[in-house]
Amino acid sequence: MNPKQIKNKNLEPDEYFGEDIYEPPSNGYIAATLAISLILNFIPFHEDVAVFRPDFVAIVIIYWAVNYPHKMGMSIAFCMGLMMDVANAGILGQHALAYCIAVYLTLILGRRLRIFSLVQQAPQVGFILLVMQIVIALVAASGGTDLPAWPYYFAAVTGSLLWLPVSLMLRAPLRQRSDPNAL
Repeated sequence: MNPKQIKNKNLEPDEYFGEDIYEPPSNGYIAATLAISLILNFIPFHEDVAVFRPDFVAIVIIYWAVNYPHKMGMSIAFCMGLMMDVANAGILGQHALAYCIAVYLTLILGRRLRIFSLVQQAPQVGFILLVMQIVIALVAASGGTDLPAWPYYFAAVTGSLLWLPVSLMLRAPLRQRSDPNAL
């Protein structure tokens, strides 16, 4: 619950501390969401539309790092990045490095991101995705390829636009904690 909602509802601390707290997700649920996002990244698109496709794995990793940082760390991000690199047959480690930097930035901005609403989080997530795109482009350029044209960075914009629906879909199966003080 963000500070505006607390102020508008005139809630006391004991009333709002437990309102938005969900049961922690199981490790199996997190693994399933990462596997689904990996599959979504591998779906082939036409070249004209592929420019706008966001990195679903990065969005899911950022979501778990924002909301449950104790369950999403650099090691999982690194492993997911290696899977992306192997599947893309690109430079081994470029997605792994980019995902680790994304998790690092998410952990740094984590407190700020958690107090904002999902709509207010979207531009900051877009910034993290843009930094990730730049890292991937620079690593690829160091391997001898040309820097991508500016439409390559549209994926960060579409990723920030998809932040709200993806966050709501990932949160939907989670249950709110039962009130331990209820009779």
